[in-house]
Amino acid sequence: MVSKAVGNAVTRNRVKRQLRHLVAQQIARVPDGVDVVVRALPSAATGCLRDDMVPAWDSALGKLGSFR
Repeated sequence: MVSKAVGNAVTRNRVKRQLRHLVAQQIARVPDGVDVVVRALPSAATGCLRDDMVPAWDSALGKLGSFR
């Protein structure tokens, strides 16, 4: 689900499809037993999701490693 703050239905569905594709490429790197929530901010409608999500994903995994 993508918030209505992201845009109209067409925009939200486009963002949802892009995020689903990007997460599918990265999900194998998440340790077993860890749940991940991906939230689309309103800027996701206008920016390049790949350029924003991959570094954020790497940062989150790095922080996760420091807690284990």
